[in-house]
Amino acid sequence: MINRPWISSDMHRKVEGPRLLARITGAISRNAPLHGAGRSNSLSGLVEFRSGFCSHDGGVAVHRAGDLVCMALGSPRFEPGALHERASTAGIAAAWLDAFRERGARAPAAAKGRFAVVVLNGGEGSAWLAVDRFGTHPLCHAIEDGMLAFATRADEVPVVAKALDTQALFDYLYFHMIPAPRTVFAGVERLLPGHVLHWRDGKARSERYWTPRFAPDRSLDLEAGKLRFLEIVESAVARETSDGQPGAFLSGGTDSSTVSGMLCRVLGRPAPTYSIGFDAAGYDEMAYARIAAKHFGTDHHEYYVTPDDLIEGIPKVAAYYDEPFGNSSVVPSWLCARNARNDGITRMLAGDGGDELFGGNSRYAKQRIFGFYDAVPGVLRSSMLEPMLGLRGMDRVPVVKKAASYVSQARVPLPDRMGMYNLLLRLGPTHVLTADFLGLVQQEAPLAAQRTVWAETAGQPLVNRMLAFDWKYTLADNDLSKVLGSTALAGVEVAFPLLSDELLEFSLTLPAEWKLKGLTLRWFFKEALRGFLPDEIIAKKKHGFGLPFGVWASQHAGLRSMARDSLETLKQRGIVRGAFIDDLLTNLLPAHPGYYGEMVWILQMLELWLREHAPEYRL
Repeated sequence: MINRPWISSDMHRKVEGPRLLARITGAISRNAPLHGAGRSNSLSGLVEFRSGFCSHDGGVAVHRAGDLVCMALGSPRFEPGALHERASTAGIAAAWLDAFRERGARAPAAAKGRFAVVVLNGGEGSAWLAVDRFGTHPLCHAIEDGMLAFATRADEVPVVAKALDTQALFDYLYFHMIPAPRTVFAGVERLLPGHVLHWRDGKARSERYWTPRFAPDRSLDLEAGKLRFLEIVESAVARETSDGQPGAFLSGGTDSSTVSGMLCRVLGRPAPTYSIGFDAAGYDEMAYARIAAKHFGTDHHEYYVTPDDLIEGIPKVAAYYDEPFGNSSVVPSWLCARNARNDGITRMLAGDGGDELFGGNSRYAKQRIFGFYDAVPGVLRSSMLEPMLGLRGMDRVPVVKKAASYVSQARVPLPDRMGMYNLLLRLGPTHVLTADFLGLVQQEAPLAAQRTVWAETAGQPLVNRMLAFDWKYTLADNDLSKVLGSTALAGVEVAFPLLSDELLEFSLTLPAEWKLKGLTLRWFFKEALRGFLPDEIIAKKKHGFGLPFGVWASQHAGLRSMARDSLETLKQRGIVRGAFIDDLLTNLLPAHPGYYGEMVWILQMLELWLREHAPEYRL
């Protein structure tokens, strides 16, 4: 039982190296408001509550004014005016208090940049919580016994019981992460990006303060647009390098190469760049990273990941996250960030966001191809094409077989169609998971949630709908979580110049056909960077940052032993069928390591997380 009306634990969690990264943890009761300045332990170990107090420690800004207390993370930027002046003179926490006094739920819309903010009102026992447009400083919360409990990590929300949510475990196996607002802990939710939560009288209400509005500017001149784009990117990179020792991730793709090149321009010297390679056919992109490094003259650092690196990193990374996380590039990302930290780098610039703002993911073109089928007259589809393709024996004709597959997929509406490639669904939930586990979950819940997000952009061109959909499921829930967690574990800060509010707003004004021109991915982005990026990088085909885990796990005794040990223990938890695990390790993985290695990975990461956070868990 939480026995203090207001609490906040020490706002730090030690990680590798000397750096301390900020945390916010606390709770507020509606029945026991704050009384005076004598509650010096209210923010345990951090500040005294006294009127007008303002503190900034380890990234957490705290300000007290009467019955109001604000705790804030990040570096929000307020537009020129009263709030900007207040932030400059009294600090960002004081500015946030003014913003919430004046604007209530609309207060977060007054700020740009990365942030999380908590405002507690001791006079009325209420609270406001808000996170930025992509949730890059997360906040989690729960309501228990008349209290609102909150923290930046789901596993640190101060509630009595942290029972695991069975549906969240299913969501993890479906998505390889757990999409917000659900967390792995029952009753604990993660605040959605671009949302604010108001808690009062024991009840919480979450609402959007920012909704993306696609408003193409048809008068936009292409050349002027290209210049404006470059100015925004350069300004964003410059803003993120104003202090500390900056470096950049460099994969050799257009996004990371753009950020690395701009960093050299802003610094006026070779910028430190860091690349990860894999000594495995089809997985290594180091050649493109070298092209970019040579073109811009960066201070380039390369590291080739080995199976032994994975043996060290997998348990460490799996245990660090506040819930199961299965993005297989998270360990290489951590290794890259750790190397930078060892060289004295304090802030890494990442290229995430370019694909999702400007139309760079290959599935955008693929889904446009399927959309062509909608243009075929309905009578022709139903009376000729579909009956002909369904004739007996036609599936043995290669061209017809491919056409039949196309029609079969094209008939499925979005976003359901994207689920046809889902690993769990292709293998079959009843084949992978135990009947007892499936009896406790709603198998349709992930798709239902995706349909809700998809419906929010009804009426928009296909590429814009897919972009907005990816802002949640690809960026906020997955890729950003990967980079944020891996860099925090390494002990470095991270910045995302291609997700600056200014660049986001600019992207909303671009015509849809400038993002996906025919089947050409992010046409405008590439046109704007011609002459800045090397031609080889602009022309290169999209290639994911893959990890050859399946290949290595089939060949390396140590990795194979770790995987088998993890999955054998997972058998006992009642989630995954023992027969499937046996088949996966004995037959499927050796036969098709590139494909089935992903399933081994997500099951292993789940088990290693459970060992650290819920070792006694059984269904």
